[in-house]
Amino acid sequence: MILLQKFSAHLFLLIVIAFSSLSCLNLQAQDISGSWTGTLELPGMELTLVFHLNKTDDGWTGTMDSPDQHATGIPASTVTFEAPELRIEIQNGLIEFEGEWKDDDSIEGTFRQSGMSFPLQLKKGAPETASPSRPQTPEPPFPYENEEVRFINPKANNISLAGTLTLPQGDAPHPAAILITGSGPQDRDETLFDHKPFFVISDYLTRKGIAVLRFDDRGTAESEGEFDSGTTADFATDVEAAVTYLRKRKEIDPARIGLIGHSEGGIIAPMVAAEDPRIAFIILLAGPGVPGADILLMQNEALGRASGIPEDQLKQLQKTNRKIYEQITSSDHDDDIEQRLIKILTSASSDDLSEQDRRNQAEAQIQQLLSPWMRYFLKNDPADYLKNVHCPVLALNGEKDLQVPARQNLNAIKKALNETGNNQVTIRSYEGLNHLFQEAETGLPIEYGQIEMTFSPEVLEDMAEWMLKVL
Repeated sequence: MILLQKFSAHLFLLIVIAFSSLSCLNLQAQDISGSWTGTLELPGMELTLVFHLNKTDDGWTGTMDSPDQHATGIPASTVTFEAPELRIEIQNGLIEFEGEWKDDDSIEGTFRQSGMSFPLQLKKGAPETASPSRPQTPEPPFPYENEEVRFINPKANNISLAGTLTLPQGDAPHPAAILITGSGPQDRDETLFDHKPFFVISDYLTRKGIAVLRFDDRGTAESEGEFDSGTTADFATDVEAAVTYLRKRKEIDPARIGLIGHSEGGIIAPMVAAEDPRIAFIILLAGPGVPGADILLMQNEALGRASGIPEDQLKQLQKTNRKIYEQITSSDHDDDIEQRLIKILTSASSDDLSEQDRRNQAEAQIQQLLSPWMRYFLKNDPADYLKNVHCPVLALNGEKDLQVPARQNLNAIKKALNETGNNQVTIRSYEGLNHLFQEAETGLPIEYGQIEMTFSPEVLEDMAEWMLKVL
């Protein structure tokens, strides 16, 4: 994987870049302030990187952009320039770039990650950018009512969550669906790479006569609360609060409220439905059906293979990942776990790094691995909740989904639901669709922003048809 790792949809940009000298020219007075742009030629794709460097009275500062991944302003922890040597470090890094400052217009070198090497030449200047085409994003006027709403979650210190409720034309009360985002802080439209899939889904369903509530995750956009300290179980209480709110609206039929969850939202939906028998239906869009640790192993393997990582290196990476996940899932409050993880991570890191750099890199990764969200996610088994869901369920996935591979997860979902006698289950997979339900070539996350389609029209039609039939 290059730069982007999005499990369920947590984004980690873990980068260390170093430029080293291949020349002894006396260029101390040269100024490299400004933007430098390069293109990585990767298997089956290209990835643009942009470094913004600035000289201050206290030394150099810098940030990095990955425009193709819509990641901007990633701060550099250290920038030093002793011409022709430039060194940039971004903590939590897994990447190196070694090169030589050639002249005012170019820096040449080699980019390395996970044992793979790619030539990278940086040219002075920022790339020209154009707004991507998103033809499915709805435009007013709308044949339905849009209402900005707020509701309180009493289980989370009474935080106020902000969202949009769309109400169809026609006689009330209406059936309704609540949209549940994937992992990572998401706004109510689940905006990603300028795509707004929840806006598209909401618009389509409301035109079909179904009210839709979509809301900003806690601590995101206009919603209150802290996101980073939350777990999947905490986010489930936000959805419970949304259900309670809708049941009080006179325009909504309280007996016909369902949940639609994408990715991690596909874990949350059955968690809520298992505790609330009044939920009318759930739709799982690329929802996991196996424990979190298994999901990440599947994801790492699928993304790594599609990214062109050699099989022997991929096998070694999976061996390391498995050791890490086993350590975390087997311990809740173990004072020695950090040291054990440091040992695993440092032994697996690049031989090109110094011992101190290896330790710094490992410590940065451990901070993510031992976060409350990650600990809960790795141990959580969706089957525990699916077995207690008795309402109709529609589970959908794309066959090019590399984040929640379709076959293994759809089979696990069906098995768990059927185990306790729920036969109101519909399972569908779609050839050529990725994790975002876009028509894709490889399924790699790097494509998400390059594809014009926001959400498959075929899946929209199938969802609406199934919902109207169930309701």
